[in-house]
Amino acid sequence: MLRWALIFFIVAIIAAIFGFSGLAAGAASIAKILFYIFLVLFLISFLSGLLRK
Repeated sequence: MLRWALIFFIVAIIAAIFGFSGLAAGAASIAKILFYIFLVLFLISFLSGLLRK
């Protein structure tokens, strides 16, 4: 999931360079959402791992 967030971030940067501001904003927002989902899942996994020990 972090890989997809990075891919959408790179697409947003490339779109911004070429002047596609609408596409860049959309890709950046998708990348941000995916990153937050990854962060939440990572924290849940980390905390569940701590509670098992």
